[in-house]
Amino acid sequence: MAHLIRHKITNKLTNAAHTVSHKSQAKVSGVFARLGFQAATDEEGLGFAECDDLDYDYRQGMQMDVLRGKEEEGGDMEGEGELEGDTRYQRDGTGQRQSTLKSGGSLEEDKPKITSWEAGWNVTNAIQGMFVLGLPYAILHGGYLGLFLIIFAAVVCCYTGKILIACLYEENEDGIKVRVRDSYVDIANACCAPRFPALGGHVVNVAQIIELVMTCILYVVVSGNLMYNSFPSFPVSQKAWSVLATAALLPCAFLKNLKAVSKFSLLCTLAHFVINILVIAYCLSRAREWAWEKVKFYIDVKKFPISIGIIVFSYTSQIFLPSLEGNMQKPSEFHCMMDWTHITACVLKGLFALVAYLTWADATKEVITDNLPSTIRAVVNLFLVSKALLSYPLPFFAAVEVLEKSLFQDGGGALFPDCYGPGGQLKTWGLGLRVGLVVFTLLMAVFVPHFALLMGLTGSLTGAGLCFLLPSLFHLKLQWRNLLWHHVFFDVSIFVIGGICAISGLIHSIEGLIEAFRYNIHD
Repeated sequence: MAHLIRHKITNKLTNAAHTVSHKSQAKVSGVFARLGFQAATDEEGLGFAECDDLDYDYRQGMQMDVLRGKEEEGGDMEGEGELEGDTRYQRDGTGQRQSTLKSGGSLEEDKPKITSWEAGWNVTNAIQGMFVLGLPYAILHGGYLGLFLIIFAAVVCCYTGKILIACLYEENEDGIKVRVRDSYVDIANACCAPRFPALGGHVVNVAQIIELVMTCILYVVVSGNLMYNSFPSFPVSQKAWSVLATAALLPCAFLKNLKAVSKFSLLCTLAHFVINILVIAYCLSRAREWAWEKVKFYIDVKKFPISIGIIVFSYTSQIFLPSLEGNMQKPSEFHCMMDWTHITACVLKGLFALVAYLTWADATKEVITDNLPSTIRAVVNLFLVSKALLSYPLPFFAAVEVLEKSLFQDGGGALFPDCYGPGGQLKTWGLGLRVGLVVFTLLMAVFVPHFALLMGLTGSLTGAGLCFLLPSLFHLKLQWRNLLWHHVFFDVSIFVIGGICAISGLIHSIEGLIEAFRYNIHD
């Protein structure tokens, strides 16, 4: 009985200490909130406090039940160590759990996790895609500075990917990092809370939609471009080839999932690596003719900002990194995975761009395969067109999902009713949305058939924002209290440099498009 009374007194003293601690933390958080920097919003801080209180009450309640049971059995309670309740319940989530709980309270079965190698393969697919074909064109207008920019963009994108993932976590009272957010949108909403809790998510969604739709447009543009340059003797224009490519893409409007398409992803990636090897092999065969004197330190002030957008766009992967890290078996290996994938991408992109530019020098075209001899060009371009058409459904389906969740979801603040019926069938307006999106990508590809300019415009508009500006801004906002001075310096520098590059690239890309239309310049 004396032991039981001692436990009750200890509980009251501990609760009082917790109350004082929470009040002092609230005052400190209020000061940082007035300064504009806070590691967690007031709602998140309250959530942590409530979780800690529930945790404490739960554990103490289990202890009391065990004590009562032992008292009734007459067992000796002196000298008892750990109690059973504490060994099964852990705040950091490392305890034995049969299932996880969703926010709605329903049970969610554990999903299969991916290894760090599988995660790295996904990142490699994102940053080693077809758009490396435009990198030699970036060297054309940037010289050695273009090569430096390929390395610089790899370092910055790797760093911003890491700090973006850091924004998913907060430290609890025990100093243990807990994942409190799940997506890029959640991070943005946390930064804008409590005054504008949904503004950040809307901004990120718009940027994601623009980037995904522009990626689809680029696939159609490059398909038309490659087919036109592969068969120049055919009486078919580049716009007509784009229409034919889009006709083959119309079945994408009926996709409900990507299971059928995902089977071809590995084949597409392997085919792309084979194509890169073929291009480099041809360039090496002409090594004696390489024009080293053409690679200089001066830049084309008017064209180089477009090259910046091209290079940045080729490294874009931040959109899906939160989901990827959340599905890794060992999230602690995320940083290592980001390092080796971006180092590999940097080396391969730099070599590919330099070797291709040295081979054709000032004759380098926007899509480097257009420089190949006609016999090799036709074979390589056919493979590339197949890869482009098979890659189109991935960004298309992602864009459709974002649109449906934002505008066509039942309940909440959706503007339109759900796109799916009770049985899961696609409704008329849902099908119309998808067909309209396919037609829109075709119209953009037909009226703006300039691969490099569109790629530079997209990289400057959304690529720089999602890869440079927003991650550094979110990191400063959410992790301010945990940052060292060099972290603050890096974040501010990246934000300033990224902002300058984005504005400059956007202006010059638009000017380039206007000039192309005014003088009827073709790729």
